[in-house]
Amino acid sequence: MCKTFAYMRISTKEERGKQKFTRQEQAIERWCRENNIEIPERRIYRDDASGKSFERPSWKELIQDIQIGDTIVFKDICRFTREYENGFKEYMKLLDKGINLVFLDNPTISTEYIKNMMGVAERQQNRIAKKSLKDTIELLILVELDRAEQEREITVKRIKDGIAASNKKSGRKTGQLDKMTPELKADIQKFLVDRSIKQVDLMNKYHISRNTLKKYITIVSSKE
Repeated sequence: MCKTFAYMRISTKEERGKQKFTRQEQAIERWCRENNIEIPERRIYRDDASGKSFERPSWKELIQDIQIGDTIVFKDICRFTREYENGFKEYMKLLDKGINLVFLDNPTISTEYIKNMMGVAERQQNRIAKKSLKDTIELLILVELDRAEQEREITVKRIKDGIAASNKKSGRKTGQLDKMTPELKADIQKFLVDRSIKQVDLMNKYHISRNTLKKYITIVSSKE
C-alpha cells in the first residue's frame, strides 16, 4: 500500500532551535484535510540543516523508508533543496524511482504535473519533444529556486535597511517598546521562516532587548 510522508526543513548555524516548523506544519495539515489524508507522526521527517546539501539526517532516513508509489509532501521547493544542480538530479532520481513529490507552494513542479507533461511527450514519440520536456522541467525547477532565493534576499535587505534607518532616529531606548507594532510583528513572522534574519538585526532595528524580543517572538509564534 502506498504511503504519504511529510518533510520539513529549517536551517541555520546560529541560534539553532529558534526557528519553528509552524508554517510548514500548518500548510501540510491543511493539505491533508483538503485531501482527506492522514500522515502519522512516524512518517513526518524534520531536519534542522542546510538546503545546500542532501546530507541531512532525517532526509537520509526518509529516503531509506520510501518505496515506489509513495508520496512526499513539502511546503515548498526550498524545503527540498536550495541547490540547483544537485537538486535537479535528486528530483529526477526520485521521479524515475516512482516517488511522487508534492510542493504545496510550487504546484508546477510537483511530479503529478511533470508526469502529465511527460505523458504528452511520450505519446508524441518525438525525441525533440522529449528533450524539450527535460529542459522545461529543469527550467521550472531553476526558476522556482531562483524566485525563492530572490525573495529571501529581498527580505534580508529590508531588515538591514530598516536597521540603518532606525539608527538615524532618536527616541525610544532599548527595552522600552510599549507594544508590538504591525511592522515588528511582520518582521518577526519573516524571522520565523527565514533563518538568515538574525535576532540581533531585529533588536537593533527596534531598539529592544533580547528578552523583550523573545517575549514578542513567543506571542507571534503562539498565534501562527
